[in-house]
Amino acid sequence: MIRNLVRIHRSPVFTVLLSGLIFAGLPSGSSAQDLAASVAKLSTEPAVRQALTLAKANEAQVIADQIEITQVAAPAFKEAQRAQVLKRKFEAAGLKDVRIDAAGNVIGVRPGAAAHPHLVLAAHLDTVFPEGTDVSVKRDGAVLKAPGIGDDGRGLAVMLGVLRALQQANVQTPGTITFVADVGEEGLGDLRGTRELFAKTLKGQIDQFISIDGTGHGITNVAVGSYRYRVTVKGPGGHSYGAFGLANPIHALGRAIGKISDIQVPTSPKTTFNVGRIGGGTSVNSIASEAWLEMDMRSPDPASLKTVDKAFRDIVAKAVADENARWGKAAVLTVDVKQVGERPAGSTSKTARIVQVALTVNKHLGLPLSLGEGSTDSNIPMSLGIPAITIGGGGSGTGAHSPAEAFDTTDSWKGTERVLLTVLAVLR
Repeated sequence: MIRNLVRIHRSPVFTVLLSGLIFAGLPSGSSAQDLAASVAKLSTEPAVRQALTLAKANEAQVIADQIEITQVAAPAFKEAQRAQVLKRKFEAAGLKDVRIDAAGNVIGVRPGAAAHPHLVLAAHLDTVFPEGTDVSVKRDGAVLKAPGIGDDGRGLAVMLGVLRALQQANVQTPGTITFVADVGEEGLGDLRGTRELFAKTLKGQIDQFISIDGTGHGITNVAVGSYRYRVTVKGPGGHSYGAFGLANPIHALGRAIGKISDIQVPTSPKTTFNVGRIGGGTSVNSIASEAWLEMDMRSPDPASLKTVDKAFRDIVAKAVADENARWGKAAVLTVDVKQVGERPAGSTSKTARIVQVALTVNKHLGLPLSLGEGSTDSNIPMSLGIPAITIGGGGSGTGAHSPAEAFDTTDSWKGTERVLLTVLAVLR
């Protein structure tokens, strides 16, 4: 998910902002004008111009890939079948050293004139939808409908579109591009694929990172961190009438949820919390022997995240103690607070070259200029201080993470073109 932090519309009123706010603080010896000129010149180079033309001409193939990929189910931790599809496509496109690493990431290398700068271009394989979800794609004019069609069926297809355009136009890049279809981006996948990439598979080798996630033309440069927990409360349980007076795990969690909803958080930096799931008990006329909840808290600010975390832990402990005390029997209920996810917060400065390049490319192509925040694969490199951004794959999406997810293909080629030019400009 991405939230816009800065949106500047293309009109004369904002000319000063474009050169002042967005392009402020460029590296020494550089300027907004120099960068704009560099991108403009790059786009006129014969091989690059041909690749950009192919990005538009081949969009029908990108859409076909998007449909094919989406119709291969990839629930969290069960991405293997879709991974094989991407592996075959990487091989067919001519990537080198195509392989699947220990986490399940599909990796392929497109060597440049030198090993560095080394850019990773990634999109994630997994979806939020459980096993058994109908992922067949239905078309209604220009609109494609299916769970996962945009997030991240679009990102994976655009990555392939960029690869094919580079290959067909025989573009030689100064540095190397590694293409990655990664696992575990969604939910309790906890960015396990990207963690593996930076901790083991390509440890110490990555200079820059771009993730293609979802639709539109946004640029995410702020990583929203998160903590996720599963809280389980257990007790003896019993008959709702005959054993009345026993402490109840469900009641204990009810006490906790009521207090959690009263936690005060700052609006800036945006900090959130949510009890997303709850369950337990066996029947309406039984005192539950076990109940559980799952909690999510998020912020781009590590200190704010830790404040909510402490408040949450204190509330749970007190709620269980209060439920035990209500019936006069201490320690009847026990609680286990298990952390099931942790995503690091971080950011790539808006003045960093990779961000400035992405904004310059958008401006060059007449696309909206926006910087946003979100929880994406870029959280990992951002937290490590490695320049990283996440960008949309073009087109227009609605209903992400819902069964009604849809993708409007109108002018969707602009997304493939934008990603291609951004990748090439970043490597210059």
